Amino acid sequence: MFPNWLRLIGLLPILLLITAATSAQSNLPYNKLLDQVDEITFRHPDSALVILKKIHAESLNNNDVTTAGISLQRMGQICYNQGHYAQALDFYLHADKLFGQQKNKDLLAGNLAKMGILYYYNKQLDKSRSLYKRALSIYRSSNNLKGQAEVYGNMGHLFEKRKLYDSAFYYQHLALARYNQVSLKQGAAKIYENLGSIYEDLAKYDSAYTCFTKSKQLYDQDDNTIASIEVINNIGDVLRKTGRYAESIIQSRKAYNLSLQTNNLYQLAASSRDLGKSYQLLRQMDSAYHYIELSRRYSLDVYSKEALNQTAFLQVLYDIDKKSDEIARLNAIRKTNRIIAAAVITVSALLIIIAIVIFSRQRLKLRDQKILADQNRSIYEAQKELMQLELKNKNLEEDSLKQQLELKSRELSTHTLNLIKNNQLLEGMRNTLQEMVKDDKRDQKKQMQQIIQQINQSFSHEQHWKEFTTAFEQVHQSFFDNLKQHSNDLTSTDIKLIALLKVNMESKDIAGLLGISMDSLRVARYRLRKKLNLEQGDNLSSFIQGL
Repeated sequence: MFPNWLRLIGLLPILLLITAATSAQSNLPYNKLLDQVDEITFRHPDSALVILKKIHAESLNNNDVTTAGISLQRMGQICYNQGHYAQALDFYLHADKLFGQQKNKDLLAGNLAKMGILYYYNKQLDKSRSLYKRALSIYRSSNNLKGQAEVYGNMGHLFEKRKLYDSAFYYQHLALARYNQVSLKQGAAKIYENLGSIYEDLAKYDSAYTCFTKSKQLYDQDDNTIASIEVINNIGDVLRKTGRYAESIIQSRKAYNLSLQTNNLYQLAASSRDLGKSYQLLRQMDSAYHYIELSRRYSLDVYSKEALNQTAFLQVLYDIDKKSDEIARLNAIRKTNRIIAAAVITVSALLIIIAIVIFSRQRLKLRDQKILADQNRSIYEAQKELMQLELKNKNLEEDSLKQQLELKSRELSTHTLNLIKNNQLLEGMRNTLQEMVKDDKRDQKKQMQQIIQQINQSFSHEQHWKEFTTAFEQVHQSFFDNLKQHSNDLTSTDIKLIALLKVNMESKDIAGLLGISMDSLRVARYRLRKKLNLEQGDNLSSFIQGL
């Protein structure tokens, strides 16, 4: 029905999911994998089951009990959807045990509700009701309104099955109230759909039409086209049952077109069948035959898609056995050979079909692997180019930083040289003036003393030091922060001395810059050693260079 290349594209996500679930180094979290498994469950239940089994095994190895329980629960749901009720129940019971160990109320209640649905469709209604009550009790204790709404809806189904319509209405309205409390339109739409079905069973077609219409409006608000198709079909049924055949055909045709757009074979078959019934009632037999035949074809397409489904296979065997029994009762001896021949032909045909399917799958698998390898190669090349570009950018950044550091170092050297020259000039002027003061000329002595005082003041001028400090911090980042870790009682003079020692300045220049004598510098260095808690024999300059 679809080209081979489209099938390849459809199978690629499944292969990627299986790879992600199998790889121990996968970074994809389990909840993300579980969400993606949900997307392929109905299209490829066998693949979804394989992935879930791998997730279950991996989560048990990682002692992730919650994920293991969720994967078991979803495997049970797949088996339930395929009609394998015994296997589904086994998965649900194992999940129930794990959720009980974790004491996770919501997961435990949800699992009980799913078991209740299983028993409901297995016609064990009392057991189903008991499980619903347990789930409802847990949801009430955790105040989970959404969970309560789901259980109430299921209980309404149960009473509808027993034709206890008053109770069915009661629980469906409870479910509707809970969904409205949590503003969940999808849930409310489903409840209106359920109410419409009950009204339709009671032949209250006006009420059924109203409920189905409300359900469709809510589905449309959430853009849920797939869910609205069945509701549109139901509206068409109600219109047909009330004699409004033309309107019924409009609704059924609308459902048919939507099913065609979404490739929903089940709804295509249903809407085609409804169109056939409407045209039959209008006595338009050609159109009725066309749509009934179309419905039959779509139904066959549905069965062909599920050729490997065990339930369909068991149904075929059941039909064969049933026909064999009927023939045996009529003419056991005469028909025996024909039955055997038919059985042999059927089995042979099935074996041929299975062989063809296996061969096709293997061929598709090889093609998928090739496409996946090409994609991985392209990704690798792109990543390689990106890494080379990043490396180039890092090299450029390192070169820029080196240039900035060299520039700051030159600025620091310039500031230091300016300080030295300035202080040397001031030192020479001070010495000359001191000589002049020693002279006996009293009229000059006072003026010379004032000049000396101004020179002394210029020694403590902070502007040059601020510029020096700024340049120093840009070159030696975090130096002063590291220094404070060794001592918190350093004076501004101590910090200046340490900075000058850091830039490897000679003692004579340091004394000149600080405006002190060499003896005073030695005393200052001694006091600094004590403040920095240096032991005897530790070199002060080496210590400062190491900061």
